[in-house]
Amino acid sequence: MNGTSSEESSDSTQRIDSFNGEQRVYFVPLRWWKDAQDSMPSESVEKREILYTATTGSSYGGPMKLINNIFNSDILFDLRREGDALQNGETGEASVSGRDFALVSSDMWLQALKWHHDDKNTERGVKSFTVGGVDRGDVYPVQLRLSVLQETNSLAVKISKKDNSVECFRRACKIFSLDSEQLRIWDISGQTTLFFESDVSNSKDCQQQADQEMLLELQIYGLSDSIKLKESKKEDGSTQQTNGITNGINGGTVFRFGRSNSLSFLGKAGEAGTLGLTGLQNLGNTCFMNSSLQCLAHTPKLVDFFLGEYSKEINLDNPLGMKGEIALAFGDLLRSLWAPGASTVAPRTFKAKLARFAPQFSGFNQHDSQELLAFLLDGLHEDLNRVRNKPYVEAKDGDGRPDAEVADEYWRNHVARNDSIIVDVCQGQYKSTLVCPICKKVSVMFDPFMYLSLPLPCTSMRTMDLTVMSADGSSLPIPLTVNVPKFGKFEDLHKALVTACSLPEEETLLVTEVYNNRIIRFLEEPTDSLTLIRDGDKLVVYRLKKDANNSPLIVYMHQKLEEQFISGKSSPTWKAFGIPLVSRLCDVENGSDLENLYLKLLSSFKMPTEFFTENLENRIEEEATDKADTDGTTSVEDINSTDVKETTESQSLPDPVLRLYLTDDRGNSIESEILKEKPVNKSKRVNVLARWPVKDLDVYDTCLLSSLPEVSKFGTKRPQESVSLFKCLEAFLTEEPLGPDDMWYCPGCKEHRQAIKKLDLWRLPEILVIHLKRFSYSRFMKNKLEAYVDFPLDDLDLSSYISYKNGQTTYRYMLYAISNHYGSMGGGHYTAYVHHGGDRWYDFDDSHVHPISQEKIKTSAAYVLFYKRLVE
Repeated sequence: MNGTSSEESSDSTQRIDSFNGEQRVYFVPLRWWKDAQDSMPSESVEKREILYTATTGSSYGGPMKLINNIFNSDILFDLRREGDALQNGETGEASVSGRDFALVSSDMWLQALKWHHDDKNTERGVKSFTVGGVDRGDVYPVQLRLSVLQETNSLAVKISKKDNSVECFRRACKIFSLDSEQLRIWDISGQTTLFFESDVSNSKDCQQQADQEMLLELQIYGLSDSIKLKESKKEDGSTQQTNGITNGINGGTVFRFGRSNSLSFLGKAGEAGTLGLTGLQNLGNTCFMNSSLQCLAHTPKLVDFFLGEYSKEINLDNPLGMKGEIALAFGDLLRSLWAPGASTVAPRTFKAKLARFAPQFSGFNQHDSQELLAFLLDGLHEDLNRVRNKPYVEAKDGDGRPDAEVADEYWRNHVARNDSIIVDVCQGQYKSTLVCPICKKVSVMFDPFMYLSLPLPCTSMRTMDLTVMSADGSSLPIPLTVNVPKFGKFEDLHKALVTACSLPEEETLLVTEVYNNRIIRFLEEPTDSLTLIRDGDKLVVYRLKKDANNSPLIVYMHQKLEEQFISGKSSPTWKAFGIPLVSRLCDVENGSDLENLYLKLLSSFKMPTEFFTENLENRIEEEATDKADTDGTTSVEDINSTDVKETTESQSLPDPVLRLYLTDDRGNSIESEILKEKPVNKSKRVNVLARWPVKDLDVYDTCLLSSLPEVSKFGTKRPQESVSLFKCLEAFLTEEPLGPDDMWYCPGCKEHRQAIKKLDLWRLPEILVIHLKRFSYSRFMKNKLEAYVDFPLDDLDLSSYISYKNGQTTYRYMLYAISNHYGSMGGGHYTAYVHHGGDRWYDFDDSHVHPISQEKIKTSAAYVLFYKRLVE
C-alpha cells in the first residue's frame, strides 16, 4: 500500500464518504432551483427528490396552529413524506407554486447561483465568470428540532424561540405559516433520508424515546423581506420581471441582479461586499501562503470544480499523491472563502496538512509564494488524478518526424498517465531542442509545464561605488563608479577597475573592504562571486607598484588622542580614524624608513599653508577669550606676544611628532614601539599603528581621510529599471548553452556535452501562470531584483510566440490575479491583487480586503501573474 496503513486509507475513505453529509442544507424557492436544475449536468442533480407536505397534527400534544403572539410560541407542525417526486412527476413546471420549496446541499446551491449569474450576464456579453454574490441579509440560519414518526412516515418539526434569534424566528413564522396556501418541501439534499435511516438503526438497538429530537440548521435563501430579483435589458437598460419567480410571501418576491458580472450584496448599515471577498488570517509569517491561496481561490475553473462534488475524483491509490488530504483541505478552505457572509478565515487545518506533506513549509518561517504554489498545484493534481493505473510509456526522440506528430504523441503519453482538473486547466507544452556543439546531433522533446518562469533581462548589471587610493600619496582618494555583471565574479570587477583607472603596466590593484577604520577583507580570489559584496559594504582600491620580488604589504592604521569626560573628570582615550594606507616593503629597511613612507602617503592630505594659518589664528583668539573670562588679566596682545611664537615654531616643523607601533591586523593590540634604528622584518605583512597627538594633526585634512562611500548607499535614488513582459518572454525563449553542472549526454558522441538549448511554446493552457524570477540564490547570499515589469492587463497576445498554430485556439489572455512581494529577501511581505466582479480589483492583504484602482496594480512588487484565456 505504498507505505500507507490500511487504517490511514480507511480514514481517508470515511472522510470522503461523509464529505457531502457535512455540507450545509439550504432552503430555497423551488422555482429558483428548478430554473437552474434544467441546465445543470445530470451528475449534479442525480439525487432523488423526496416530497414532504406540511400538515397540522398532534405530535406535540394537540392540533397545531400558529398563535398570533409569535414572541411567546414555538412553531409546531408535521412534514408527511409523500414519496419519490421524480417518479410521481410532481415537480413539473405547471405544478410549482409560490409555496413550494426545496432543500439542497451547499454544492447544489452554489451551482444554482452560478447558473443564475451566467444566465443574467449572457445578454450583456460578459465572458468571464466570478461566482455570484448574494444579499447578506437574504441568507440566514433557522434551527429546527425534528422527531421521526415512523407510524405516519412523518417528521415532527419544532422551531423554538430559544434556538433562534428574534429576527430569524420572526422570518420563520412568515415562511412556515400554515394559515395560507399549502406548504410543500422537496428534499433534494438527502438529509431527511438520513434522519429516517438513523432512526431505524437506533430503534434496533434500544427503545427510542417518543420525544427524542435531532437538530437541523437550515440556511434560508431568497426569502427575506427586501430582496428583489430583476434583470437588465441588453440594449436600453430598462428592467423587466424575470421568469415569474414568486414565493407567495407578501405578494411574491422579485429578485434583481446588478450590472457587474458578480452578484453584489448589501449588509447592515450599508456594508458592502461580494462572495469570495474573504481574508485569510496570518498565522505567523504565512502571508506567502495566503497570497497564493487567494490567487488560486479566484481561478474560475478551479472555483467551479471545488464548489462542486469534487470528492468523487479523489484518487486514494496514487503513490505520488497524499491520499486526498491536500485536495480535501484545499476544497474545505475554498468553500469557507466563498461562503455567504464569511468573515476572516484562519487556514490552520490547511497549514497543518501542508506541513505534514511538505515539511519545508512547517513552522513559521517566511517562504516563497511561488514554491508553495508549485507544490500545491502538483499535489492537487496527484490527489485528483483520474488515472488509477498508469501505463508505461517510453519517451521517443523525434528522429526527423514532423514536430506536430511528435508533440501530439508526447501529449497523449502525458495525459495517459496524468489526467486531472489541474492538467485540464493549468498545463501547457513547450518544445525543447538540444544541439550538440561537437557532432551537431539534434534532440527534440515536448515537455509539459505548469507555469513559465521568466528571467528579468534588464537586471543583469550592477553599479558599484568605490574609493581609489594612489600608490605613492601623490593624489587624494578618488571616488569611482563601475558597472559589473550582477552575478559576475571578482575578476569582472578587477577588469572594470583596470579600465576605469586607465591603469599603466607597472601598476596593479588591491581591492579591500574597510570597516571601522581597518581592512577586514582582501578581495583577491578571482572566481569568487560578486554577490558576496553587499550594498552597504565600503570598498577601497589601492594602486600599488608591481614588484618583481613580490614584497610583503605594509598597512598603516591611525589613532588620535581624544579627551572623554567621565563623572566630570577628563580621561584621554585613543580613537581610530581614517582610511588605512597600504604600500609595499620593497624600499623599507628600518623604523625610520617606515615613518618616512607613512608621511609620504599622508602628504596629499596636507592642508594649504594659508588655510592652516587662518585656522591657527582663530584658535589662538578663542584661547585668549577663554583665559580672559577666567582671570580678567590677560589680553589678546599678551597671547600674541608669548604663545603665538611658540605655537608657530612648533607647528612649522616639517613633519608632526607621532609614534609608530607594531600591531595586529585589527589595530587592537600593541606589540612593540617601532624604533627608528631598528630593522624591519620583511618576511610577512607588517601592520603599523600610528598614534597622533591632537594638535599635531591640525596640518592634515582628517575629514577627507575618513570619507568613504558605500557600494550602493541605502536610500539613494537610482533610476528604476523597467522591462516589458514580452522582453522577459523573449529572454526565456532565447537559445543558451547549458551550464557546466547541467550537461547533456549526447547519444551521438556517447559523452556529456555542454549543449545549446532552445525552448519554444507549443501548447498554451487555459490558465497561464507566469513566474517572474526576482530572487537569485548563491551559496552565501540571496538577492532580489526590483525591476518594474510592464505587463498587459486585458489583452496579453502570445500568438507571435507560438511555434505551432492549429487555428482552433485563441492565444489572447486577460490578467485576473497577482501575487506581490514587497521588501527584501529576509523581511518581505506578500499580498495578492484579484480581479473580482466587473472591472473591480481588490487587494488581499492577509485578513484585510479592500478595493484598489486598476491603475495601481502594476508595481515592481509583481511576482506571480495569473492570466485566463479570453473566449473568442
